[in-house]
Amino acid sequence: MIRFLLVLCFSALAMAARAEPPRAVVFDFELVDTSLTGEMRGINKDETVRLAKMSPILRDKLSASGRYDVIPLGAEEAAAKAANLQSCGGCDVAIAKKLGADLAITGTVQKVSALILNINIYVRDTKTGELLNAYSADIRNNTDEGWMRGLSYLIRNRLLEPPDNASEKAVPEKAMQ
Repeated sequence: MIRFLLVLCFSALAMAARAEPPRAVVFDFELVDTSLTGEMRGINKDETVRLAKMSPILRDKLSASGRYDVIPLGAEEAAAKAANLQSCGGCDVAIAKKLGADLAITGTVQKVSALILNINIYVRDTKTGELLNAYSADIRNNTDEGWMRGLSYLIRNRLLEPPDNASEKAVPEKAMQ
């Protein structure tokens, strides 16, 4: 009987520990323009506006889902904007860790050509720096609608994929420990 009660208590504690969603910092998306168009014409104002819309949408959707506790960048926003988060040697993880987050979420839009783009989202564990997941959606439409559809797909079918339909969890259990 005592053994049963101990197992029951430990099970309840384990469930309570998992009930808390992981704390995540969602950094602003970065544009990686490898296109000939970008080389010849420089920065595209429409793409800059689209890029600025993506992170707030991602933050709102993750927060509203209840599956993530999204932490604002606050005082660290300037440091995050000053860094190239994809090549800074883990500064995203360091910033997120400083803010008390479990996860650092970064994203890029890679412009391959005038019409071919990739939207990428990376989820890293702040305790280990390990890349937990990388998600990508290819889009063939360099418009507001194309970018938002690509982002929406990644949110709906990767980051917030229903657990009962998931072939793998959107956030591995080790990220939630």
